[in-house]
Amino acid sequence: MAVPTRSPWLRWTTIAPVVAVVTLVITWGLVLGTVPVIVVAVVLAAAVLAAVHHAEVVAHRVGEPFGSLVLAVAVTVIEVALIVTLMVSGGAKTASLARDTVFAAVMITANGIFGLSLLLGTLRRKTAVFNAEGTGSALATVGTLATLSLVLPTFTTSRRGPEFSPAQLGFAAIASLILYGVFVVTQTVRHRDFFLPVGEDGRVLDDADEHSGRPSGRETALSLVLLLVALVAVVGLAKVESPAIEAGVAALGFPQSFVGVVIALLVLLPETIAAANAARRDRVQVSLNLALGSAMASIGLTIPAIALASIWLSGPLVLGLDPTQIVLLVITVVIGGFTIVPGRATRLQACVHLVLLAAFVFLAASP
Repeated sequence: MAVPTRSPWLRWTTIAPVVAVVTLVITWGLVLGTVPVIVVAVVLAAAVLAAVHHAEVVAHRVGEPFGSLVLAVAVTVIEVALIVTLMVSGGAKTASLARDTVFAAVMITANGIFGLSLLLGTLRRKTAVFNAEGTGSALATVGTLATLSLVLPTFTTSRRGPEFSPAQLGFAAIASLILYGVFVVTQTVRHRDFFLPVGEDGRVLDDADEHSGRPSGRETALSLVLLLVALVAVVGLAKVESPAIEAGVAALGFPQSFVGVVIALLVLLPETIAAANAARRDRVQVSLNLALGSAMASIGLTIPAIALASIWLSGPLVLGLDPTQIVLLVITVVIGGFTIVPGRATRLQACVHLVLLAAFVFLAASP
């Protein structure tokens, strides 16, 4: 006798985003006690796991590199909304929030997700294999975007402090959009094969197995909607938890800027899990697409949005990195280049990137 299939509406991955949104509506604007904070944290974790599931369903349907692009852009758009919301309500103390969050996102993706993907990829083989052409162009774009938007404000002289003048901010915003747009066209149209998984011999792998039994159009549409719902809930609940996060950061004696690091970690958790899952399936290229694509989207979409929002925001907008952050960024790009050029990496390179992430988190907590 055939076993009846469970309705998609009764799966936990469908219920979790809905529960998360309801929790967000109930708790928004409230000062929460210890028990509600714990409950919200549990719901937040469930929403993250549900977001990863639905992102993988969409990715399975549309294929690479579109699948990783969907999750990277979706997370980044909502991250931008969170930054703008916090800056509007936070006043002068959030002047550097955009810089802190974007830089944290770059370091987490370009070192954390990148290194974790390589480490998991080497568990099945002695080396993790990927397409150096596509990955290298992605890293070059990330480095250029970060320099234009986060390094140059430290050295410009039109404004006192690490700030852009309105004209400079407008140029950085337009340049970021152009670079990101050109990269997306390159990744999805002109040179799509540069961003597909490769085998030991460097040839692009056949995706036939990946697309066998892929979800239907209806299931994919449902997952896309639930992905967006889950991501909205993740970012919203992260904001609800932010007072508790700020209190915890202050209690530990960490600087206020560390709040941006914690929020970036929470927001990027779905991409981290999705990248880890892909690496465990020996699809390291998919993981690297997620890592560098997220870093690129984080700058390429956030800076133009902040530039537009600055018309209504009062107070200074601090974008320039301090010397320690600039050193970490330069090391990340240089070491990333050495890692990518051969088209294969060992656990040593993976550990180097993970140590760079640890250095960033430690120095953010103890500058």
